[in-house]
Amino acid sequence: MEQTFIMIKPDGVQRNLVGEIIGRFEKKGFTLKGLKLVSVDSAFAERHYADLSAKPFFNALVEYIVSGPVVAMVWEGKNVVATGRKIIGATNPAESAPGTIRGDYAIDIGRNVIHGSDAVESARKEIALWFPEGIAEWRSSAHHWIYE
Repeated sequence: MEQTFIMIKPDGVQRNLVGEIIGRFEKKGFTLKGLKLVSVDSAFAERHYADLSAKPFFNALVEYIVSGPVVAMVWEGKNVVATGRKIIGATNPAESAPGTIRGDYAIDIGRNVIHGSDAVESARKEIALWFPEGIAEWRSSAHHWIYE
């Protein structure tokens, strides 16, 4: 099964959207394999967003991510990276369809509630960075009701 990294950003935590967001992934049928509430420092945030370090908004992004706690998660399931991105919506909330997390809960791109891995390889890197201790190895009893 494929895994993805999902992070509820400080605005999502402050706005009490954690349960709603977790519920969307659970209701889809994905399995939660890792979960923690974390306050990250600038050095860690810079490592997470290293691929964006040349962008003009990089420093503001780092400041934003360290401004409050985030919820880091690992979800597992068939095509979870691509499907997770669909559940999340476009990076720019103005381009996100209603029914997506960003389409329903975000207005500004700088406060877009959630991060999700954009590819299987980036998911592996993000999971290794955020969960060096590993994730929970378990299988839901509903697995056979979700997958053929």
